[in-house]
Amino acid sequence: MKQPLAYIHREAKIAENVVIEPFVTIDKDVEIAEGSWIGSNVTIMEGARIGRNCRIFPGAVISAIPQDLKFAGEKTTVEIGDNTTIRECVTVNRGTKANYKTVIGSNCLIMAYVHIAHDCIVGDNCILANAATLGGHVTIDDWAIVGGLSAVHQFVHIGQHVMVSGGSLIRKDVPPYVKAAREPLCFVGINSIGLRRRGYSNEQINEIQNIYRILYLKGFNNSQALEYIEAELSASPERDEIILFVKNSSRGIMKGYFPE
Repeated sequence: MKQPLAYIHREAKIAENVVIEPFVTIDKDVEIAEGSWIGSNVTIMEGARIGRNCRIFPGAVISAIPQDLKFAGEKTTVEIGDNTTIRECVTVNRGTKANYKTVIGSNCLIMAYVHIAHDCIVGDNCILANAATLGGHVTIDDWAIVGGLSAVHQFVHIGQHVMVSGGSLIRKDVPPYVKAAREPLCFVGINSIGLRRRGYSNEQINEIQNIYRILYLKGFNNSQALEYIEAELSASPERDEIILFVKNSSRGIMKGYFPE
């Protein structure tokens, strides 16, 4: 249903059963797949690729040009997966020539007033709570949750199954499976509740806990901890994911918590 009070560019590619409410603006070079709902006063600009059964609530602006002075008008996109909900007044900027795209995965909940900057990659099943803000080139892996009013520094990497406390300033990479809180942001434990909800066994969770005890509590530096973990602990998907994340961290991982 295409509302007569909406503006839809004739070159936009919109599936027949997409619902578009009044006062929506949809520019050229936009694609919206089956079953999606576009609420009133949404603006969807050039380069948007929106998947199936998405819901975009009033006031959101999708695929505006990057807030990056180096942007020179290159053709870039915003790609949003299936079954993702984008709440009121969210802003998602399209990519630059660095990656040429900004990506939000499938089954995500992007709450009101979130900002997702250029060249960010947000995985599947992620939750960004109200007014969380991502700088450019941020990567968030599957099943991560970022609390409301958090600010993520550009180029930061947040691992899978992470839970970040609301109001956090995230300046360093956050490795997978952990909870992160306090200021400065630091390791405060394993996201054991989230892992159990997603089918991880007690043995897997205990293994993850043991790895982070070695990484954060044994007095090793990161290189020493990784050497010990590789030498002493049997290979597993979780062990290898943590090792690879820490080795590939360009900004360095957040610290452990040491009360004074």
